[in-house]
Amino acid sequence: MASPAKLSANGSASQADGQKDATKSRAPRRRRPNYKHIHRFPLPLTVHPLPPLIPHNPLSLISIALSYLTYLISPPKHEIYKAYFDAPTSSVHVTDPKTIRALWEMGFFGKGNLSRSEPTWLDREKKRKGLLGVDTSEEATGNRRMERREWKLERARKEKEAVAEQLRAEAAGLHGEGHNAEHNAEQSPSTMTSPDIRAHESIEHRLNAVSGLAPLLVSESVNREDKKPAGHGTKIVRFSSVVDTRKYEKEAILGEPSKLAEVDSSQIIDEEHLQLSNEEAFFLVYGLGVLQVYESNMKSAISTPQLLSLFRRHSYFPPRDEFLPLEPDDRFIVSYVAYHHFRSLGWVVRSGVKFGVDLLLYNRGPVFSHAEFAVVLLPAYEHPYWSETEERRAAVTKKCRHTWWWFHCVNRVQAQVKKTLVLCYVEIPPPAPETEEDGGELDIGALLERYAVREVTIRRWVPNRSRD
Repeated sequence: MASPAKLSANGSASQADGQKDATKSRAPRRRRPNYKHIHRFPLPLTVHPLPPLIPHNPLSLISIALSYLTYLISPPKHEIYKAYFDAPTSSVHVTDPKTIRALWEMGFFGKGNLSRSEPTWLDREKKRKGLLGVDTSEEATGNRRMERREWKLERARKEKEAVAEQLRAEAAGLHGEGHNAEHNAEQSPSTMTSPDIRAHESIEHRLNAVSGLAPLLVSESVNREDKKPAGHGTKIVRFSSVVDTRKYEKEAILGEPSKLAEVDSSQIIDEEHLQLSNEEAFFLVYGLGVLQVYESNMKSAISTPQLLSLFRRHSYFPPRDEFLPLEPDDRFIVSYVAYHHFRSLGWVVRSGVKFGVDLLLYNRGPVFSHAEFAVVLLPAYEHPYWSETEERRAAVTKKCRHTWWWFHCVNRVQAQVKKTLVLCYVEIPPPAPETEEDGGELDIGALLERYAVREVTIRRWVPNRSRD
């Protein structure tokens, strides 16, 4: 009787053959857009570099002087984008198509309200009506998932055939080379010894288990378990019977462009807008100076100090009245301090709500690679002010409600999605009167200087990978 190691080796060989065959049968992928050129600017800023200075070449000094003179006579135009604050959703909306493309392509700011990330609703609508032949990011993701599902289906089918063939060979050779499979089936159980009966029943059980699989959808757990001998703790999964219909439903919804009614692309109205988070909007207003946020009527622009107060009041639920004092640890100021910190270090910062964290850090952007780090924001009350009285200590204890079980759950999720968990502690200063300038406005720089940021990277300790 073949050993489990031999069976596993045969399964691995069949898996490799299935991978080769599936790779050959895959259709060639369409060429991706040139993202390096589209997203060549990391921020929505116009940069005008000066000519290089060559000390031993006097002409370089002349070229630099001419560049300065050109900028003084005809200064370059500084692009200012416009957006408006939507009070019901407590977010900033951008409706101008030019501004939407600029903010997304230069820094990956915001998300489409009708899309997963990049605002592609108009392209998807044109594609659905047969006016556009280029795949959008959502469709490219769907195609990759469909190819992966078909490849896993083919791999599981070949593995199942290899295991079934091996089990039949074991059943045929159970009583020696002189007995064939039909004689073994007709043999009376009374003539078999106890080990033979157990071996025969084990092989029949394993063969029935393998033959009963319906590989309509293949998961990684089944591919791992198929390498183990069935009947020894093997996990048998019954697959869903509705998965294969999704491909045909998708094709039926999209339809064929030749059968669709002729529609002029100018008749399609873009119903999507770019939604900026309050942290992104304030960074564009205060940190870069390239955005103006208006009231919902788009008549008057909101000044930077007023915008900061507006965002801080809307970080409470329900929004706090403007006459009530603001706490130094309100959600917006803590989140913006961390957002400004990571953006200043060159990271592309996105929301991490889909992974149960506050922020995601990308090296270049979501179109180039997955996020490397997942950030959880934690206010830290290390200043002596917060521990002076029993009332303050009780208030701080009530705000810091995270437990070890919460931490373990978050860390486990990030390990599954291959992201490094970062605990970002924002030091909360004691309440202080707002620093005002001569004009009577809040000094935002002095306010942000009172906060400090500490980062702690969490990595899973695996014993068999962390041995000395």
